[in-house]
Amino acid sequence: MRYEIRVDGLMSEELTTAFPELDSFVVPHQTVLYGQVDDEAHLYDLLIRFQSLGLHIAEFRRLPE
Repeated sequence: MRYEIRVDGLMSEELTTAFPELDSFVVPHQTVLYGQVDDEAHLYDLLIRFQSLGLHIAEFRRLPE
């Protein structure tokens, strides 16, 4: 499964390294991370990492295969 996660604000390079399995790019006022999520456990791990870093997820969606 591929997912796209939009985070409010611009994430520093240091913050994006907390998600080595995801690629990222910046759009106005948001950082977009995207990539393969292996299973439900991986999905929950990502959510925990976003929360522990104090990042606000604006949108989280599954991409078409």
